[in-house]
Amino acid sequence: MDETEVLIAGAGPTGLVLALWLTRLGIRVRIVDKGEGPGATSRAMAVQARTLELYRQLDLDREVVESGLRNPAVNVWARGRHRARLDFGDAGTRLTPFPFVLIFPQDRHERLLIRHLEAAGVRVQHRTELLGFEEVNDGAGTRVLAHLRGPDGEYTCAAGWLAGCDGAHSVVRHQLGTGFEGGTYDQVFYVADVECEGAAADGEIHMSLEHADFVILLAYTRTGLGRLIGAVRLDRAEGNEAGHALQFEDVRQHAITSLGLQVRKVNWFSTYRVHHRVSGRYRRGHAFLAGDAAHVHSPAGGQGMNTGIGDAVNLAWKLAAVLRERAPQALLDTYEVERIAFARKLVETTDRVFSLVTRQSNAADFVRTHVVPLFASAAYAIGPTREFMFRVLSQTAIHYHDSPLSEGMAGQVRGGERLPWIGHEGPDNHAPLASIDWQAHVYGEAAADLVAWCRDAGLALHVYPWTQACYDAGLARDATYLVRPDGHVALCDPAGAPSRLAQYFAARGILPQAPRPHV
Repeated sequence: MDETEVLIAGAGPTGLVLALWLTRLGIRVRIVDKGEGPGATSRAMAVQARTLELYRQLDLDREVVESGLRNPAVNVWARGRHRARLDFGDAGTRLTPFPFVLIFPQDRHERLLIRHLEAAGVRVQHRTELLGFEEVNDGAGTRVLAHLRGPDGEYTCAAGWLAGCDGAHSVVRHQLGTGFEGGTYDQVFYVADVECEGAAADGEIHMSLEHADFVILLAYTRTGLGRLIGAVRLDRAEGNEAGHALQFEDVRQHAITSLGLQVRKVNWFSTYRVHHRVSGRYRRGHAFLAGDAAHVHSPAGGQGMNTGIGDAVNLAWKLAAVLRERAPQALLDTYEVERIAFARKLVETTDRVFSLVTRQSNAADFVRTHVVPLFASAAYAIGPTREFMFRVLSQTAIHYHDSPLSEGMAGQVRGGERLPWIGHEGPDNHAPLASIDWQAHVYGEAAADLVAWCRDAGLALHVYPWTQACYDAGLARDATYLVRPDGHVALCDPAGAPSRLAQYFAARGILPQAPRPHV
């Protein structure tokens, strides 16, 4: 019988990132996937700033950015006219080292992650399907026995924990019986990989809103290569129901031509239906759900893949802490608390946006082609609104205020929020996050007793000079910010007292040192 500490079912971005983080933390993993390899017709394209920040902790950010195309802006078109340009750089320069949306096709993305995972000594077992699993307690503790079928037949793998990253039709979710509440949109959607030319083939993101019609162009080169994603008009979709297989010519709609695009070649074309669902639970026993196995939603805003990667990182450091006996199993309960709340909010938000963009009525047409472009342009001209919109799109606004791991407030920063970045005008306070461990930050001066306590506890303490950038980021002078391994602030203490740190760790049974590699 094969054995591992964590078995990961599914080698999409969620499963691969989970495997990379766990491996970096010294955890033995095994990752299986029933597919032949990375898909060639994937729809996920956008890599948001928060994901790049998480990749930076693994020293992957430079390669990922260089492999994709930085898109500095979203352009909004309506009825053949360019109505708004929303510039990310202007909105995000003070917020993150990555003030853009990176367009990086998922198939290439997966290959990059697989290459790094193999360099770390872990090879994805493709053509290997998870058939089912069971939990057993043989006196040495609870284990998961996973039943697999690979190229050489069926066999069993024993694991301490199982992570279901196996997509919307997840075997893990079905066996856990957690439900998958939500629905399916009426529209049929399409994705096409094209070679094109014209006014919108400039390497930026372009969205065209028309009568009962919309399309998004996501360029991944500056030479006219990109992905078109749009909705099929209901009358044409009904033709598909009657047995006519849709082709690109069936969706060569006015929204495409209104961008001024001439499609020279279609490399591939696919249609699909979009669901909006969230699992009722993310964990039962020693099995977890992450990514599309836990939540699916519309592609509005390019949030899906990034949300799955966020799931993976949140789960990884907690599993590592428990496996290395640095925290009790109760820590794992916070994974569902933190991630399911965000998923539900995201599904609700993208559902409203997508319904507005695709609804077919005269009133919806007017809002889509007149009100939305006008509002977007006017709102983006206001500084605070522009930053808010960027924070939401980039996922840097994700917080865990209601988590049992979040405590306190200092300045404008509350426990559970991502550590604000001040590197645009001074030292890069996100650089130490590469250690992927608990650490304390002070902006100003650290008291001698705090320095001594952190030294004795083995907790890294980073002290930065007080600057205007600290104030602008909402930080409080001389306060202590306890930062989790994933870059979120766990505790904010305005007084900077070491007793607050001691109480925080003691109350949760967490040891402040980083999980050590297993020998």
